[in-house]
Amino acid sequence: MSEPLQTRDWSTTSEADLSLIMRIIPHRYPFLLIDKVKGIEVGKVATGVKNVTFNEPHFQGHFPGAPIMPGVTIIEALAQTSAVLVGLTLDLVDKNPLVYFMSIDKAKFRRKVVPGDVLELKVEVLRGSTKIWKFQGTATVDGEMAAEAEFMAMIDLQGRG
Repeated sequence: MSEPLQTRDWSTTSEADLSLIMRIIPHRYPFLLIDKVKGIEVGKVATGVKNVTFNEPHFQGHFPGAPIMPGVTIIEALAQTSAVLVGLTLDLVDKNPLVYFMSIDKAKFRRKVVPGDVLELKVEVLRGSTKIWKFQGTATVDGEMAAEAEFMAMIDLQGRG
């Protein structure tokens, strides 16, 4: 007979360091795109932080001599931030959830993100349930809008293996 899963109340958690992030989402280098999450209000909002460095693999080809963080990786970093928020909201820490994009809407890119920038990734829940979530996300550098989008994702606890 298997042991029941332990639950924990994460409602007072306001920050997630790299070790907690890795207990919630399956992403690892080179595709783990957030360094920490702060300003967490479980079920509502969170802000991811990405320290953009020159040694990231996408800069080898995007673009040689003029490194710019690809827009799709900015959107992915927003999604990873939202996955941490959902993981804490639904007590998915150490439960190995997979999260899949369902849609990306109203994506706009306003400024280049380059090595040395600190990308702040604010996500706000527009709608959420146990499986399907919709977010508004904004990515800024020094308070200046770099990108924004609305996106939906599905949480899958059964799809592993």
